[in-house]
Amino acid sequence: MKQVKSTAISVFALALAFMWLAPLVWLVGPAFSEPPFHMTFFPNSRFTFGNLSYVWNAIPFARYYLNTLILVVVTFCVQFVTSTLAAYALAVMDFKGRTLVFAVIFMQIIIPNDVLITPNFMTLADMGLTDTKVGIMLPFFGSALAIFLLRQHFKSIPKALAEAARIDGANTWQTIWRVYMPCAKPAYMSFAVISVSYHWNNYLWPLIVTNSPSNRTLTVGLAIFAKSKEANMQWANVCAATFIIILPLLIAFFFLQKQFMNSFVSAGIKE
Repeated sequence: MKQVKSTAISVFALALAFMWLAPLVWLVGPAFSEPPFHMTFFPNSRFTFGNLSYVWNAIPFARYYLNTLILVVVTFCVQFVTSTLAAYALAVMDFKGRTLVFAVIFMQIIIPNDVLITPNFMTLADMGLTDTKVGIMLPFFGSALAIFLLRQHFKSIPKALAEAARIDGANTWQTIWRVYMPCAKPAYMSFAVISVSYHWNNYLWPLIVTNSPSNRTLTVGLAIFAKSKEANMQWANVCAATFIIILPLLIAFFFLQKQFMNSFVSAGIKE
């Protein structure tokens, strides 16, 4: 009975894996096939890198890549600092209303970011930050999910380690840097994957905030390219452009998937 159950679970897992990989296989096939491409699952024409070269030169992909890298790296670095300090305060420091503050932060994970688009845009317009990189990044400088993950890991660290560091003369900043942050490495790694993938793929907010190519991200550039005459109504060109965008994320997830899974296994609600 156990063997049958194990086999059924394995078959179900393989079916889910195939369902996840099918769109990716369909994407890669046309990206490396010579146009014209007919709608088939596997490539039906000769292999070529010409589609990648064509779309890279058709629109300013280098500029879009640079903009996206700046947004992703700067946003994550700011989140790294703000989330670490907030998580340390909620996990270690004892102050009135700490439970309420954590509950409010936890509730923000449930609220979709799209709900806040209108008030965020109005605030940026009043500040004169529309169509700027700072305007795209500013609403994401604080992350409720990062605070939650780090707080859970900080709570699991024995207090004896922090007390030993203080006995050795470490101040609060040194204790965070040398004790809490190294022990919470899985949480940092998993949140890095979440933050980078979210902001790399974010489309609606950059579309609303930006108007000029100098501040456009990859996702916005892809949407404009797909509707432009440069795409020539060819699925091969659109798939090639999409492949250029998702390739860095596929490589990153391949190397960080173990840390990503371990972090969520170890993160639970702790009193």
